[in-house]
Amino acid sequence: MYLGVDISKATFDVVLLAENGRRHKVFANTRSGFENFASWLDGLQAGPQHIGMEATGRYHVPLAEFLHVSGHMVSVLNPARTKAYGLSRMSRNKTDKTDALLLAQYMQSEQPPAWSPARPEVQALTALVHRLEELEAARHQEFNRFEATTDVYVRRSLEAHMAYLDLEIHEMQARLAEHTHAHEELERQVALLTSIPGIGERTARKVLAEVRIEDFEHAKQVAAYAGLTPAQHVSGSSVRARSRLSKMGNASLRKALYFPAIAAMKWNPIIRAFCEQLRGRGKPKMVVLGAAMRKLLHLAFGVLKSGQPFRADFTPTP
Repeated sequence: MYLGVDISKATFDVVLLAENGRRHKVFANTRSGFENFASWLDGLQAGPQHIGMEATGRYHVPLAEFLHVSGHMVSVLNPARTKAYGLSRMSRNKTDKTDALLLAQYMQSEQPPAWSPARPEVQALTALVHRLEELEAARHQEFNRFEATTDVYVRRSLEAHMAYLDLEIHEMQARLAEHTHAHEELERQVALLTSIPGIGERTARKVLAEVRIEDFEHAKQVAAYAGLTPAQHVSGSSVRARSRLSKMGNASLRKALYFPAIAAMKWNPIIRAFCEQLRGRGKPKMVVLGAAMRKLLHLAFGVLKSGQPFRADFTPTP
């Protein structure tokens, strides 16, 4: 039997495809919800299941790990691929239930490979990177509140909280550096990534936290996972096409590549030449920037997959 799981922050919908029909159930996206889901699966008395869910930022990971440990075969699916599958089936309705059904049908049709959790040190790296981002977001929110108020006591409270967050951010940055240096493979991968002009240690750790390089065979697959592949939109009787990023993928990774791509457009010889070609063809500024982000991720994939540092004289596959 095949199950599709459409997961969100608070809940996840499950659709089961079996010989005697379909079954739909909704569970809380919490530990108790996971246990209720496991009990429901046990009640089916069908043994381990093949369960598919999309890579949805951070929401899918705890459930995927729980199911893997419980003995079920889990596949974490690229949203770009499942969207293409839905279009091929002319799927028009979009609800949590229909999305889960589509994933179950994809599982049955494509039978994707099994997923397994990342190495413990990578899991820890991911947790640290995400926590640092949360602290920085909280600091930014408090600063905006500070700028918006004139009340003396509120400003003092905000200043005290920002000082505390600054300390936490500093300690988290130090912990990230310690964790990387303590694991030889992580340190090696960070060194490979930072050999690429435009990528610093922060971006390198973010890439390692968000991308499991062994899950991808080609650079284009990684770009699709990040939502950096171009999507063409045709409008009007003149059939004028315009391209933009698909944005069907890991938004957090996409955001992390924005400023590094701007730096790479100036300092990375491969990306600079590539962008000059695009500008010469009259491509708009944001299209060029999106292409630079995609090319930068291609280069990151290349150095990690090959184990060789960046070379300015290397011509990557377009």
